[in-house]
Amino acid sequence: MNRAKEMNDNAFIESFFHQFKTERLKGHAVHSEEELRAIISKYMCYYNYELSHSSTGYISPDEFECRILN
Repeated sequence: MNRAKEMNDNAFIESFFHQFKTERLKGHAVHSEEELRAIISKYMCYYNYELSHSSTGYISPDEFECRILN
């Protein structure tokens, strides 16, 4: 893999996890794996379908993908 691409991919993942931890986990006690999985699933839906991103022109990743494919 190209080192520059790898660093770019890592930046997106690091940003995602930082945002997830800050918005959903900080100050919240998780009591089971099932609860954590539900929190992650709900956040991923929010992140992909509702949250606008500056890197996509302030539209959701889902909308961005739809525009590219059409």
